[in-house]
Amino acid sequence: MTHISDIKYRFRTANMVMKLIYINIAVFLVLRIAGIVCYFSGVNIMSFLSVVELPSSFSMLASSPWTLLTYMFAHYDIFHILFNMLVLYWFGNIFLDFFTPKQFCGLYIIGGICGGLLYMTSYLLFPGLSGSSGWLIGASASIMAIVLATAVRAPHFSLNLLFFGPVSLKWIAICYVIIDLLSIDGTNMGGHIAHLGGAAAGAAFALLMAKGTDISAPLNRFIDFISGIGKQGNPFKKSRNKGAANSSYQRQNKAQGTQASTISKEDEQTLDIILDKIKKSGYSSLTEEEKRRLFQVSSKKQ
Repeated sequence: MTHISDIKYRFRTANMVMKLIYINIAVFLVLRIAGIVCYFSGVNIMSFLSVVELPSSFSMLASSPWTLLTYMFAHYDIFHILFNMLVLYWFGNIFLDFFTPKQFCGLYIIGGICGGLLYMTSYLLFPGLSGSSGWLIGASASIMAIVLATAVRAPHFSLNLLFFGPVSLKWIAICYVIIDLLSIDGTNMGGHIAHLGGAAAGAAFALLMAKGTDISAPLNRFIDFISGIGKQGNPFKKSRNKGAANSSYQRQNKAQGTQASTISKEDEQTLDIILDKIKKSGYSSLTEEEKRRLFQVSSKKQ
């Protein structure tokens, strides 16, 4: 029980990037254990995976619509999930330096949906795929959305890559897209097309955010609504103590408002100064103290 409580605590206190990584790992472990059970039971694992994989046919999707969501959290190959989670961790934490955790979660889902829909559409449009069928699994389209959004928002932000040294995010993103374009004629044509769908969603998100439009907002409002139903049971049922609770909350905010707003303003100024330095000279130019402050302020924003 201690280990379970520790896992719950780590999940509850983790940022949004780590929460999604934990969810992906949990689903992976469930699928792998199910695969072992199927192997010794003489059951075809593919029939089990079809419950979470996205089919290439719109008619098959109609009978299992949940797969448009579940496929982006599922992996079965260990190297597939390892690579995906590493990229999600690196780019996800940079993403949170510029956007909110809710936007991260919303874009992850939007990127997966766009990639999945483009994947299915390709089976209708391209002669090389017509007459065949396939199944899509993995978070790659969602992660490509995060990668492109981060690169468009902070193109000059650099990462220190093994053997290459500091490389700007824009070049890393461009390489990802080129690799997918050059791999379309391979055995995983549909998968690479799905990656491009996610990439397009991520680029569109960042470009529209620069103009003040958040395409993840409607989805996040829907998620908040569903979460409210789960937490409150009936969100339309008024509580007799609601007025007193609101009054108490307002009094507390009034008493603490001056201090909270001052801290928030200082944090925002600190973050702006550090991000300007990153934009001009890259992350590697930060001092240890600036890196520590960036981490602290980013954690508060979560």
